[in-house]
Amino acid sequence: MTETLEALRSGQLTGAKRLDLAADLTQFPLEILDLADSLEILNLTNNRLHSLPNEFGRLQKLKIAFFSNNHFQELPAVLSNCPNLSMVGFKANQIASIADAALPTSVRWLILTDNQIEQIPASWGRLGKLQKLMLAGNQLRSLPDEMAACQNLELVRLSANQLTSLPPWLLTLPRLSWLAYAGNPFCQATRSPTPSLTEIDWADLVIQNTLGEGASGIIFKGEWVHSPTQATEVAIKVFKGEVTSDGLPADEMRSYIAAGTHPHLVKLLGKVVGHPEEKAGLVFAFVPPNYTTLGNPPSFDSCTRDTYSPDTAFSLPVILQIAQGIAAAAAHLHSQGILHGDLYAHNILVNAMGESLLGDFGAASFYPETTPSIAPALESLEVRAFGCLLEDVLDRCILDNSANQVELRDRLRSLQHDCMDPFPSSRPSFAKICDFLAVPSN
Repeated sequence: MTETLEALRSGQLTGAKRLDLAADLTQFPLEILDLADSLEILNLTNNRLHSLPNEFGRLQKLKIAFFSNNHFQELPAVLSNCPNLSMVGFKANQIASIADAALPTSVRWLILTDNQIEQIPASWGRLGKLQKLMLAGNQLRSLPDEMAACQNLELVRLSANQLTSLPPWLLTLPRLSWLAYAGNPFCQATRSPTPSLTEIDWADLVIQNTLGEGASGIIFKGEWVHSPTQATEVAIKVFKGEVTSDGLPADEMRSYIAAGTHPHLVKLLGKVVGHPEEKAGLVFAFVPPNYTTLGNPPSFDSCTRDTYSPDTAFSLPVILQIAQGIAAAAAHLHSQGILHGDLYAHNILVNAMGESLLGDFGAASFYPETTPSIAPALESLEVRAFGCLLEDVLDRCILDNSANQVELRDRLRSLQHDCMDPFPSSRPSFAKICDFLAVPSN
């Protein structure tokens, strides 16, 4: 990255819209301000910065700013001088305090994961455009009631804090769909996993290749060797161990185990023991390659909503099959007192027939047993996530224009709207959704 720093200082980057610079910086390079007429994305992750200059507000066109893995101890108040700033990231700093009105009201996506924040200012109630809020891995004991005014909040991560309860206003928000809160003191009384789980020795696993990597761990394709002549194809997830944007890997493991077995969940076979680096791991049934991810994660622009390739299309029978499977999986989880927290197309595997498997429990949380009355509200927010998923696939529906298909499409649209009702208590339960989908037309 030194070459980029040299290019910046020599003026070669004039007119640049994006700047990525990781050069062990201890001071903010003032030459960045010379890009004020063009710069929209600034990524200074992985440096040693602890402050921003007072002139930072000259970056009037700045939309996205990343300062993760630096040495900031407070959220710089000068951010509020950038009127077009929509995405701000300060993950893994040492931020303990946040100045009042440190953020512009334009912010939609805020990442403050893995810091030391104890208190959120009441002025955050001004952030009317805020949709995505990542606060896992801090020291928060509460959230200000003024944040009830943040009516556009759709995704909130509160895991691994010091919360003694969920704020009552949180579950009344009209658009909240994805929530994680595991690893807080009020969760300690929640049920523990009861199913026994097979222990699988690392020495009996043969790693073949990497299938993917997420925030909490790496997934490998491999074999579970039972004997010299018998082996099972498996997927092995080895956890990294540190706090993620969703929460703690230990809570993810507990949720996987407690979820048990269901035809539309990726099947858990056992937990890893004897890892050479003492890492935790889980072993899953290998999902055949004819299953692919239903959608792609959100983009900068879409913020909270999944994205799809331009040629993505689904037939109505496939949509119905997907909806039936995922609604059944969600109903099962909620019957076990589990909020998935991340019910998204990018966490769903499907085949050509629409047979589906829901995975990734990184954001899963148990219902707090100390306040069982909030169970319907927790389910209703996940119902809205299901409604968003249904909207996505219906928007990409191919019809044969027969009367039956048009009628079915309209009924599914009606269900989608019911699931996304701005009044959470008016949404159907997953049990009712399953009943509706079992008899989709008269």
